[in-house]
Amino acid sequence: MRKEKHHKDWNENKTNDSWAIFKIMGEFVNGFEKMSQIGPCVSIFGSARTKPEDKYYKLAENVAKGIVEAGYGVITGGGPGIMEAGNKGAHLAGGTSVGLNIELPFEQHDNPYIDSDKSLDFDYFFVRKVMFVKYSQGFVVMPGGFGTLDELFEAITLIQTNKIEKFPIILVGKDFWEGLLEWVKTTLLDKFSNISPKDLDLIHLVDTEDEVVNILNEFYKEYGLSPNF
Repeated sequence: MRKEKHHKDWNENKTNDSWAIFKIMGEFVNGFEKMSQIGPCVSIFGSARTKPEDKYYKLAENVAKGIVEAGYGVITGGGPGIMEAGNKGAHLAGGTSVGLNIELPFEQHDNPYIDSDKSLDFDYFFVRKVMFVKYSQGFVVMPGGFGTLDELFEAITLIQTNKIEKFPIILVGKDFWEGLLEWVKTTLLDKFSNISPKDLDLIHLVDTEDEVVNILNEFYKEYGLSPNF
């Protein structure tokens, strides 16, 4: 009897998996339709747990203002912390403020600084990540946790394997990122040769909003603005 029930549950799960394809497709279609209309944007990543009094919250806000003043919009994950700071800076500067929201069991809620017509909700992390990569002209990565690292290393991997066009990846906060970059250089590159020196060419380490804007502007003097794949 238990074996028959297990077999039945397995078949039901397979059926549910098949129908999930349509929900996934719907998220892609909705995302592509809305994101294709927003114009050139830069994504800002970082911890949802960063408080407004934290120095990196204020820095993310200033970075977003500088990005808008340079002619780009801002995309974030739509939640609190660094994401809120990014949307707030873009909003206060009068620029495009996009939020790619996802429902999580803790800490995620929409922030109030997203443009009302540019707030998208996702159930699937992988669909949401495609939107970040396809429609961002650069990644600005503030201090964060596993989710921030996930976005960072996925972007590096996609560029490394020529799956997407090159765009600048800017790490903000030397005191936070220097240890990781040192490990990448000394262990991945020098000791084990698991990456090539050129894989690090597009990663920049900075401390100020002016440096972020300068890197973006210098890069796009050479490359055109367009979706990345």
